[in-house]
Amino acid sequence: MATHPTIGVEEEFLLADPASGEPVAVNKAVAGHAAERGVELQLELTSCQVETATDVIGGTGELADQLYRLRRIAAEAAEAGGARLLAVGLPPTVPHEFPITDKPRYREIAKRYGMIAHEQGICGAHVHVAVPNREAAIRVSNRLRPWLPLLLALSANSAIYRNTDTGYASWRSVLWARWPSAGPPPAFDSVDEYDAVVQMLQHSGAMLDDGMVYWDVRPSANFPTVEVRVADVPATVGETVLLAALIRAAVMTALDDERHRQPMPVLSVHALQAAYWKSARDGLDGDAVDLTEGHECAPARTLLGNLVEHVRPALEAVGDYDLVTSELDRVAEQGNGAMRQRRAWQRSHDIGDVIAEAAAATLEGV
Repeated sequence: MATHPTIGVEEEFLLADPASGEPVAVNKAVAGHAAERGVELQLELTSCQVETATDVIGGTGELADQLYRLRRIAAEAAEAGGARLLAVGLPPTVPHEFPITDKPRYREIAKRYGMIAHEQGICGAHVHVAVPNREAAIRVSNRLRPWLPLLLALSANSAIYRNTDTGYASWRSVLWARWPSAGPPPAFDSVDEYDAVVQMLQHSGAMLDDGMVYWDVRPSANFPTVEVRVADVPATVGETVLLAALIRAAVMTALDDERHRQPMPVLSVHALQAAYWKSARDGLDGDAVDLTEGHECAPARTLLGNLVEHVRPALEAVGDYDLVTSELDRVAEQGNGAMRQRRAWQRSHDIGDVIAEAAAATLEGV
């Protein structure tokens, strides 16, 4: 089994009005309050969002501790700035606008990409896992592609948007796919091919720069890591730790499979797109497409169990197997973010119930 790679996690959050749940454009003020508490928050494209980032970490216990701390301080900073911190893929309310954060690069993105940028209020989670080099990152990315829709289903947390049930567990992923450089990545034969495609996309205007490589798994441009960014921001810290543990184990397994020259499943673009759509729509409540064998549909939870067994040697090697199975049991019992949002909405179709549920989940265990 591969060595135990380090991990890091970034989480994006919505800043909402405490009374109405409307997005509020106060990210600079909130970041200032967080800095006074010793935490640096990143400013996202829209000024109703902030992002936290953990250190590079060796174990999931330390990861959980940092995520709890970051959410607590970010929530305190949001309150000091007149807002409420929400871990939601999209604002459940009807947003009037998503003002662009006043930075030169963000202004250029808004100018070039128009309404895609101005309707961006999207919050995801990004998991970084160390790999030996960029070539290994490309090989790992290829092998992770069949599992990406399941990770989306697991993290789905944007069912309620614009005061209604969207009919999707992850409406965020549907909106996110409008970017020309987003969604499931192509399979690449080498770093040179990857770099050539990125350069072509920049020359065509589909990307402003390599920071707009928005594919759901990508190699870092600056570090020997692979970044998996398919997920909605999970509702709870526990779900984020679960996601990170599964992703690290999947990366370790992919590295081992690559070393042993294990064959990869044949994966057509159409099958991958269908699997994405199915997971975005049904989340954990329904079926998902099995991209590893026959492209048949099966309950998403069954296929997640298959993923756990596939990466079990890696989970056991880093001591995460019990954590993953117990957290999956908890999610099956209590639901993930999308399921919790829907239950709150169905009680009385009151968006206030959804906001309250999301706020409670954001700080659950903190």
